Amino acid sequence: MQSLILTTTTRLLVALLLVFSVYALLRGHNLPGGGFIGGLIGATAFILYALAASVEDAARALKVDPANIAMLGVGVAGLAGLSAGLAGQPFFTGQWFFLFAEDGGKGIPLSSVLVFDIGVYMAVFGGILTLVFALEREI
Repeated sequence: MQSLILTTTTRLLVALLLVFSVYALLRGHNLPGGGFIGGLIGATAFILYALAASVEDAARALKVDPANIAMLGVGVAGLAGLSAGLAGQPFFTGQWFFLFAEDGGKGIPLSSVLVFDIGVYMAVFGGILTLVFALEREI
């Protein structure tokens, strides 16, 4: 039995949880938080939606197979670690890149640590959703 109040409230909570998960991801550079906790919060949003509606509805709302998100996240995190090798430094040494820099000027700074955190976010998000969706379909 599906509750109209639960499904309506869940749509609002999913949006709030996803915004908060991105906040936790980006906050993790200087304060507690980061890719792992952000991925858990984001996965919680879709798990709540799957419980309120159905796993199929949650999977349709996600639009991408969560296992693919997890695999892509592991790849992104690995590439962030390998970026230090291009500069001749040890694996996982933090690097800074400047996007849209013109003629030696400063552009938008992007750290390899942030890219690694984004990869962890995607890996945790996709891995948890893959596991929970599979368990929900079995029950």
